[in-house]
Amino acid sequence: MNPTLFSAFAIAALVAAAPCAQAMQHAPGAGAVVSSDKPLDKQIEKQLKADPSLKHANIHVSVDGGVATLTGTVATDAEKSRAGRLARIGGVTRVDNQILVDPSTRTRGTTGKVEDKTKEGAEKTKEGAKTVGEKTKEGAGKVWDKTKQGVGKAGDETSDAYILSRVKTRFAGVDVLKGSDINVDCDKHVVTLKGTVPSEAARARAVEIAKGTEGVREVVDHLTVGPK
Repeated sequence: MNPTLFSAFAIAALVAAAPCAQAMQHAPGAGAVVSSDKPLDKQIEKQLKADPSLKHANIHVSVDGGVATLTGTVATDAEKSRAGRLARIGGVTRVDNQILVDPSTRTRGTTGKVEDKTKEGAEKTKEGAKTVGEKTKEGAGKVWDKTKQGVGKAGDETSDAYILSRVKTRFAGVDVLKGSDINVDCDKHVVTLKGTVPSEAARARAVEIAKGTEGVREVVDHLTVGPK
């Protein structure tokens, strides 16, 4: 064969083989699997959550090799069937529906909400009762302060009147004070004695009796010794 003609055939064969070799480098190997399953389970779960009858259901989705496996619990057979239909999306070849039907699931969910509402209401009632109790206590405290203040004032006035009456009563019938003309005054528990007594002994005795009277803090002696 002509060497020139052979070289031409060889070059043509190499040029034709180059795209095939390049294609083989970029093509996956015979054992490789290009998976598109991962987004599918998320898409199915999104559809289940968007469905009004299944948004509160406890359903787990797993997709492997185009097979969607559903697990979890629902309250009715209708909800189980509904979940199986929603799982049949593009890319899923088969649905393995392993969801369990448990009627108590819905009851537990409803009971939980009722308990939460009841607990919340009880806490608000307790808070309201506490507030009312504090206000009642505050009001009672103010009333007691006013009452105590009024009693204190009345007690002070009564005490002066009581002291005045008591001192005069104790002077009566004392032998040494016979013939005396004593004027008794009381202001804020201070007793003032004015007038005349027959002797220094009578004067000392009058002051002594006044000082010994209950409630007296001080005695002011303006008595004079002399005839009545």
